[in-house]
Amino acid sequence: MSVTTTEATGSTEIRPFQVDIPAEALDDLRGRIAATRLPEAETVSDATQGVQLATMQALVRYWGTGYDFGRLEARLNALPQFITEIDGLDIHFIHVPSRHENALPMIITHGWPGSVIEMLNVVGPLSDPTAHGGSAEDAFHLVIPSMPGYGFSGRPSDTGWDPDHIARAWAVLMDRLGYTHFVAQGGDWGAIVTDRMGAQAPPGLLGLHSNMPGAVPPDIFKTVAAGEPAPSGLSPEETRAYEQLSFLYTKGIGYATEMALRPQTLYGLADSPVALAAWMLDHDAKSYEDISRGFVEEQPVGNLTRDEILDNITLTWLTNTGVSSGRLYWESNLGFFDVKGVTVPAAVSVFPRELYQAPRSWTEQAYPNLIYFNEVDAGNHFAAWGQPELFTSEVRAGFRSLREGRSS
Repeated sequence: MSVTTTEATGSTEIRPFQVDIPAEALDDLRGRIAATRLPEAETVSDATQGVQLATMQALVRYWGTGYDFGRLEARLNALPQFITEIDGLDIHFIHVPSRHENALPMIITHGWPGSVIEMLNVVGPLSDPTAHGGSAEDAFHLVIPSMPGYGFSGRPSDTGWDPDHIARAWAVLMDRLGYTHFVAQGGDWGAIVTDRMGAQAPPGLLGLHSNMPGAVPPDIFKTVAAGEPAPSGLSPEETRAYEQLSFLYTKGIGYATEMALRPQTLYGLADSPVALAAWMLDHDAKSYEDISRGFVEEQPVGNLTRDEILDNITLTWLTNTGVSSGRLYWESNLGFFDVKGVTVPAAVSVFPRELYQAPRSWTEQAYPNLIYFNEVDAGNHFAAWGQPELFTSEVRAGFRSLREGRSS
């Protein structure tokens, strides 16, 4: 099964979509997993050389013999999905209107190596809070798109689908769905897209929530990117963030460098499901620790179970989007963590095992209309995926003042 890019028709039609995975595609995947040739073990006792052999052995074993290959299709088809063409490209999205009156429309954007899979466990709590211990006043109408080149969205055949373009497309999508006002949420690339929406400030965008804020001041960003020591005068929280960023830029984002420079070289992602799995697991040290534990020890951290991780990898494999999703790194000329020029009201939640923990001092400078800031006590880079209940409560809290403002 693959995603094809068709010629633009100019249609604004919203077409219902259902996942239909051919049996032969799953048979091919199983055969490739069974035929996996693994290398020898790493020569160190930790993960400093990359994804460890024990982790991949456990993943291959479970993916090949224990994973339910019908699970992915069933989970996605349990939700209303659609396709619409924007700027000549088919965009896949989940759309779950809330049954609650006065629900607030929200578009949620995933990141890399994620997909809409990251958000599936927050759909119910956010759209139907009363069924999940919440209040009807916290309900959202949810729109969860697959970014261009990811999942069931089209793969761009031309350049130009950078975060700014995606941000503009999301405003078109919300308008096409009839939402005259809405909020936006994102993490990872989704945070960057959402920040750029907050800078573009399209009509109807009331505010945003980020769990990976672009808060690093320009002078700090230049210093850390150049590999220089921390400047004097930083607070303890700012020093902690600087050290985290310094590690990322020197040792932590090799995958991003490769995709930013030479994404087309990664043919192994299209040819080998295990190569794809290893590449997707090696995102950041803290998330990898949590995910590896789920496979090796069969003790998931939060909601990052083996099945959840393999749902995401399986989706990427079946849609052959390992390379096309990576091109977003090549397309973008934005820093991952620097200030993006947001002007709309903004809420920020800082998770303790995020790539860096944004200090409040930096966040207040980056988001001049900061309406909510909170540091939580659990969760890694994949906030919605790993800690759906905590993520849900943060999103509800982050946007609560905007609801109150609209109702007053």
